[in-house]
Amino acid sequence: MEKQVDILIVGAGISGIGLAAHLSKHCPQRSFEIIERRDSIGGTWDLFKYPGIRSDSDMSTFGFNFKPWKQESVLATGPAIKNYLSEVVDEFKLKSKIHFQHRVLSANYDSSTHKWSVEIENDQGQKETWVANFVLGCTGYYNYDQGFQPEFPNQQAFKGTFIHPQHWPENFDYSGKKVVIIGSGATAITLVPAMVKGGAGHVAMLQRSPTYIASVPSIDVIYAKMRKFLPEEVAYKLTRARNISMQRGIYALAQKYPKLLKTILLNAVKLQLKGKVDMKHFTPNYEPWDQRLCVVPDGDLFKILREGKASVETDLIEKFTEKGIQLKSGKHLDADVIVSATGLNIQILGGIQASIDGKPINTSNHMLYRGVMVSDIPNMALLIGYINASWTLKVDIAAEYICRLLNYMDKKGYDEVVPEGNASEMLQDTVMGSLTSGYIARAADVMPKQGKRGVWRVSNNYLADRKDLKQAGFDDDILQFKKKAGQDKPQSKKVKPRLVS
Repeated sequence: MEKQVDILIVGAGISGIGLAAHLSKHCPQRSFEIIERRDSIGGTWDLFKYPGIRSDSDMSTFGFNFKPWKQESVLATGPAIKNYLSEVVDEFKLKSKIHFQHRVLSANYDSSTHKWSVEIENDQGQKETWVANFVLGCTGYYNYDQGFQPEFPNQQAFKGTFIHPQHWPENFDYSGKKVVIIGSGATAITLVPAMVKGGAGHVAMLQRSPTYIASVPSIDVIYAKMRKFLPEEVAYKLTRARNISMQRGIYALAQKYPKLLKTILLNAVKLQLKGKVDMKHFTPNYEPWDQRLCVVPDGDLFKILREGKASVETDLIEKFTEKGIQLKSGKHLDADVIVSATGLNIQILGGIQASIDGKPINTSNHMLYRGVMVSDIPNMALLIGYINASWTLKVDIAAEYICRLLNYMDKKGYDEVVPEGNASEMLQDTVMGSLTSGYIARAADVMPKQGKRGVWRVSNNYLADRKDLKQAGFDDDILQFKKKAGQDKPQSKKVKPRLVS
């Protein structure tokens, strides 16, 4: 079975839904279909079911630029985010475009036809071939099948329940039980107060090293007041602009005056703990934004710790025991439940095996042109959000750029575009930037690389990217276009050394 499609969007999460909405608005002459391997929209926000699942970015910037977040909550729960995406699907009539329980197995670009041949397993377990002009990857950058799970010494000895948050058991009852959560990132600091509120007997957060954590208000009082006197869209845009400026300001402060920001963050935590918890558990051995900064609403984590309903341990694991975890310090943590909040496994394109004329593509041997298109790969784009700001900020501006590119190609009669890479430009750093987080390090063999300068640099600077992508032209010496069969040949351009796939 073969199906012809114009634009194939892979993934119906926040990136895929956002891109589809932008295509509907700005490229009405183009048709598109969305492939989603799961049975519902939402991506991350459908996959994760652990207690307290929420955004760690404020919703005025995590929401799309075309659809105001109408609740006063600064951070949103997973179900609330999924409901927001459902509203977008309804408003842009996207439901008929989404093909659920369809898994992309492989994708090969045929340079003679200028089309992608995409092998898909449908909801009946049958294989289909979809032929697409463009493939737009909106699958994020982690493996949905399996989270990152290190092997702990003597792990099999533990007689209780062992869980990775990515695979939370449905209707799991932990009431009255002793829980140990291994980790100190966004998932762990969300789980601790949520499981206490959910009735756990005691929750201990076991971390190898501390993380910078900032408390943010759960309700945006200023936004709430503005909505009473201003049109919804105006209040949203003003709040969004304010929070973008704050995000960039904090990140810039971290880069220029890390000691000052460290002092500010630690003093704020000290005020929250009120002498009830040792500050050593919240004093990292790295500078702010060397790893992602975590946030908690209304200091809920600190409140739970102050009240003694939860505890934190900074130590190394010697081994698992039948009844818990033996620490290197000699202390034993008793546990009925151990939650391994140890992070994500990184992959690109949702694990799809992509190729050009049958030759496999290794994305780690390529760069990203303007942070959107993969070097030397025709008619493909990837939507990868920010690591130091809200993911969706990048989705919006990248989607608008893709729409402008498609409209330019339609105007000129082109049916193929390739950002021609230059092997001498490629660095070893990935597009994930300089963060030292474990999942960043694990991305080295998967993620596209940074380039030395210009359009090959991924700055993770929203304000700079917004200006660049909005003003970027398409007639440069990097983008190579080809016209539809039977039309005039494209202008020849200077050939550069190509990157090796």
